[in-house]
Amino acid sequence: MTDAEQMLWHRIRRKQIHGVQFYRQKPLLAYIVDFYCPAAKLVVELDGSQHAESVHLAKDQTRDVALAGLGLRVLRFDNRQVLLETEAVLSVIDEMVRARRET
Repeated sequence: MTDAEQMLWHRIRRKQIHGVQFYRQKPLLAYIVDFYCPAAKLVVELDGSQHAESVHLAKDQTRDVALAGLGLRVLRFDNRQVLLETEAVLSVIDEMVRARRET
């Protein structure tokens, strides 16, 4: 795991957000997602700098559309954001879990 993945995993594992389980490196369709919360139908992806390149952006968009076809919501954060703005990232994840569990 990258440093960002380790940091986030430490904060979301063991049902720390609204008592829901997150899994890491979860196979979904033909992809392996970074983090997956089935109770909220939520995928969290952490992206390195290479994801800013056009070829990666296109692949990420295709992947996100495919996962959305399963009723999943994909949240994307870059590694730097996770490392420097951890609480803000966790707040977005917390809000998304809460909102998706209410529907």
